[in-house]
Amino acid sequence: MSASMRFTKWGGKLHWHYPLEPIGSDEHGLWFGARSGTIMTRGYEEPVRQPHDFITLVPSAGDWIASFNPSTADTEVAVYVDVTTLPSYEGGVVRAVDLDLDVVRLFDGSVRVLDEDEFAEHQILYGYPPPVIAQARATTDDLVSRLTAAIEPFETAAAARLAAYVDQL
Repeated sequence: MSASMRFTKWGGKLHWHYPLEPIGSDEHGLWFGARSGTIMTRGYEEPVRQPHDFITLVPSAGDWIASFNPSTADTEVAVYVDVTTLPSYEGGVVRAVDLDLDVVRLFDGSVRVLDEDEFAEHQILYGYPPPVIAQARATTDDLVSRLTAAIEPFETAAAARLAAYVDQL
């Protein structure tokens, strides 16, 4: 069975899109995986080849989508969380509007918020409604707290799923 990720930007502009494979579900949400070599495309730009395996969680509750990288990956980012509108999964397609803000935890344990400047610009450019802005900020603050405090599903739940997926080869 296959699936795909379809991020858009506010107003429907195509953003990241790529294939995924469903790998399970639990109390945290729906889990997907993508193998090294997966072709990922942002909008209508040239596709890029993903250099390592990763897994993605579409949460059962929350306005975000998280991806987890193995420690062997050629990146300093262990966890990358896109702040989004409420994600949906229908007909094998994960859909969400990417609201610019990202929360990452590096392998050294530090947590950072990315793209605050882009979020500020897009509030004006795309006319984000005040409730969307408030929800995105609240979600970002919550994610920073959860990643900093090592709260599930960002710890053992994700680590177990990632290990099982990478070891499946």
